[in-house]
Amino acid sequence: MQYRNAPKAIEWLCSVFGFEKHAVYPGPDNTIMHAELTLGGGMVMLGSMNKDNVHSQFIRHPDETGGVETRSASLTVSDADAVHARAKAAGAEILFDIEDKPYGGRGFTCRDLEGYIWHVGTYDPWGAK
Repeated sequence: MQYRNAPKAIEWLCSVFGFEKHAVYPGPDNTIMHAELTLGGGMVMLGSMNKDNVHSQFIRHPDETGGVETRSASLTVSDADAVHARAKAAGAEILFDIEDKPYGGRGFTCRDLEGYIWHVGTYDPWGAK
């Protein structure tokens, strides 16, 4: 994932969703060359938008696509209601409000501060069926 303001995004993702900084490699001019954020047994990697990066030819920011994405991230958390409250307070756009899911668990869907879509809930696909 590439953010226009990666330092701010990292702080937002940690304070709202509960990610922890595993590694953050700063770049020039308050950019992030590469960051690894963990949550439970999972990890997301992100950095600052960089049109000179070879991968950038395959990536578009949500503000370049009218907010349409071809993928989104799903987070399994222990308390979806608490994360939902933090997300709303931090300015996330709630796309689907918190609810009990018919397949189990409780969750919601939102856009983060730069428009990326996140599904957040308690459903654990690895849990007992």
